[in-house]
This record gives sequence, C-alpha cells and structure tokens, in this order.
Amino acid sequence: MTDDSSLDTTYRPGLPFPGVPTPFPDEDERLARLEAAGIPAEYHEWMGPHGITPLGAKLGLVYREMHPDKVVATIPVAGNEQNVGLLHGGAHLALAETLGSVATILHARVNLGLEYPVVGTELGATHHRGATEGLVWATCIPLNLGKQLASHEIVMRDDQGRRLSTARMTNMILHPRG
Repeated sequence: MTDDSSLDTTYRPGLPFPGVPTPFPDEDERLARLEAAGIPAEYHEWMGPHGITPLGAKLGLVYREMHPDKVVATIPVAGNEQNVGLLHGGAHLALAETLGSVATILHARVNLGLEYPVVGTELGATHHRGATEGLVWATCIPLNLGKQLASHEIVMRDDQGRRLSTARMTNMILHPRG
C-alpha cells in the first residue's frame, strides 16, 4: 500500500495540477474546439461543456464523418506512442470508447429523440498490428441500437487501410428514474 504522503504532486508546466479537474472553456473556446475537431454544427449542443473531451483533444482526435449510423475519426500516432514507438493500446481504447459514446449520444438524440446521458458499460478490444507513423482511422458502426442499450464495433486502421485493432463497446442510455 502506498502512503499518500509519498505521491508526487509537483505541478509541471503544461500539465493539469494533480487532482484538479480540467476547467470548462468559455463558449468561444468551446466552439473553437468543436470546429477544430470537425464536429458538425448541428451536434454542437450535444457535445457537453468541454465540446471535445479533454482526452480527445490530447489525443489529437478529429472527426471526419458523424452520423447516428457511422462515426469516423482520426488520431495521429505521433504523441500517442508507448515506449517502443508503437501507438499505445490505451490510445486505441480511448479512441474506441470516445467514438462509441458519441455514436450512442447521436442514436439517443437523433433516432430516439431522447436527451438522456449515456455511459459505457463494456469495452473490449483485440490488437492486430502496430502503427508507428501516420494517422489511425477509426470507424464506428452500430451492432445493435435499442432504447436502453447500444452496442458498436469500432475498427481502427492505418493510412494503408490495414486493420490495427477491433473494439466492441456497449453503452447504456440513462432513462430518468421515477
């Protein structure tokens, strides 16, 4: 067990202060983040107070296509590698979870007309090959879209179209209790 007094809580420039949530941007900054990330204007109001998630911004995530039946986005390998130069497996999963969640939000809002929050309940992936350069292209398509659960497959490919990883995610649409 680690004694909390031994944890390094030193502030480092460019990084958030340990234990302090990312501050919400003002509306102009939020809109700039949404536009830079390629999110269509008709979906801006559904993307939450940060616009693009802070983790998505750190990954360099850019949406290329965004519909309830298909979400496509990219992240660069550069800056998202593990220590031997391959795209980090966690970057694959963060990309997959982000797309699966956004796709479920679009399903709930567009297909069902519900303005309910969504939460991930399951995420799994298989890594097929590594990537050391270029962009990683993720395509998220629905496997099953229900009123309470939505499941998606997210396939990550390199610039040559080679499959890097395959993920499957299930999200729950949180209906009000009552």
